[in-house]
Amino acid sequence: MRTPTYTPAPRRSYGFYRAGPSVTGATDLLRSNAVMAALMPTVRRLASLQKDCALALPAMFEHCDILQFEGGQLVLAIPNAALAAKLKQQLPKLQAELERKGWQISAIKLKVQVIKSIAPIVHTRALVLPEKAMTALEELSTVLPASKQNQDLIAALQRLVRHHREGRSD
Repeated sequence: MRTPTYTPAPRRSYGFYRAGPSVTGATDLLRSNAVMAALMPTVRRLASLQKDCALALPAMFEHCDILQFEGGQLVLAIPNAALAAKLKQQLPKLQAELERKGWQISAIKLKVQVIKSIAPIVHTRALVLPEKAMTALEELSTVLPASKQNQDLIAALQRLVRHHREGRSD
């Protein structure tokens, strides 16, 4: 009887790092080699299910994701417990709507899972007031009666004028 010997498998290159003009997106990357192309039907099926869920419950499903769908059991990732509680009440409606669209779903489970999201980029513009407006605000701060009620307003006007003029001189 022969003793089995270990022979390491030959190294294969899957082409993950061939970013360039031939690979333009995630689907192109998945199609670029046989191992990754086998994932495409599952990716398409889950994307279609995600779309149908979003159509069934548009307001609630905006921040939810499908984690798994196997054997008729759908597992959803929910970002917080409050949304999970609201969505739990809507599960019969979601299941009925998905079954109407042809999905065979026997159970839906929710997993509260913090999903890292990219914060939207907020572009801010600095308010630029003309010199005439600055002069008017400065004059207002000197014309207002120096009473207890006006102290905070006068101080705020003076800070605004000083900040605006210092920022402009830089």
